[in-house]
Amino acid sequence: MLTHKAKRVEITIEAVMEGRLTAALTKAGVTGWTVLPVLGGSGRSGAWSREGQVSRAGGMVQVVCLIRPERLDGLLTAAFAVVERHIGVVSVTDCDVLRAERF
Repeated sequence: MLTHKAKRVEITIEAVMEGRLTAALTKAGVTGWTVLPVLGGSGRSGAWSREGQVSRAGGMVQVVCLIRPERLDGLLTAAFAVVERHIGVVSVTDCDVLRAERF
């Protein structure tokens, strides 16, 4: 089956920043993403969990984008403008996709 090169960008950020991040991605011309809840994890500040939290204030989400490689810089610039002042992690990996016209 024919596949096409793409980039997978995963942005883990505080849940309250989700709207600001997706607005920045839209403004940068990113047309698609998926938002996933993050249930817990561990990082520089130690372990944490959403368990027992009543609001989104303490939670995290992960925004996943699959894009063409030539669009990566614009996406990263937009994402970093939001993430740099908040808790967040951005990762980029190479991937292959089917139906390249969707990206």
